Amino acid sequence: MSANVNTSLPLEYQTEQSRLNILGFWIFLGAEIVLFATLFATYSVLKARYAGGPTPNDLFEIKGILTETILLLTSSFTCGLAIFEMRRNNRNGLVAWMIVTLLLGAGFVFMEITEFINYVHEGATMQTSAFLSSFFVLLGTHGLHVSMGIGWATMIIIQLIRRGLTPTTARKTFIIGLYWHFLDVVWIFIFTFVYLARMVG
Repeated sequence: MSANVNTSLPLEYQTEQSRLNILGFWIFLGAEIVLFATLFATYSVLKARYAGGPTPNDLFEIKGILTETILLLTSSFTCGLAIFEMRRNNRNGLVAWMIVTLLLGAGFVFMEITEFINYVHEGATMQTSAFLSSFFVLLGTHGLHVSMGIGWATMIIIQLIRRGLTPTTARKTFIIGLYWHFLDVVWIFIFTFVYLARMVG
């Protein structure tokens, strides 16, 4: 195994297994892009089919949506700081910024759940209209991915605390960083094409 270690590369790329795993995760993200592209396409077809139910102008409230956006985009920045600390071989800094990232992500999920509950109280459920069905599926899928990311990153933090920075834990940290940034990019599209376009259109 030691013969396969290339110390001239960043820690997460130093072993052949890590490089293959990272490549595999990029392929996985390609499949995730197809998934979200399908959900966006479905939403674009159904977004004007209200069936007499609430419309985006009736439901969407810019202040809360902007707060969600700020939380998630800030978490992407702190995730980048975590990777920066990993490259400096600073495990404590890495763990600290990862924890901040997860707290911001948890705040986003909490606000999104609260948003959904408020919509339901206003009579906007998945059964109300095709628009709301596609809306809840798209945003719910993204929110589920963020929640899974929080759990996944929590396990990686535990491994970092127990095992320290190794090629394996560095690779896992780098991969969760890719995943987290991907979810932030998806949210930018959601904010732009689901919320912003409907509120200003």
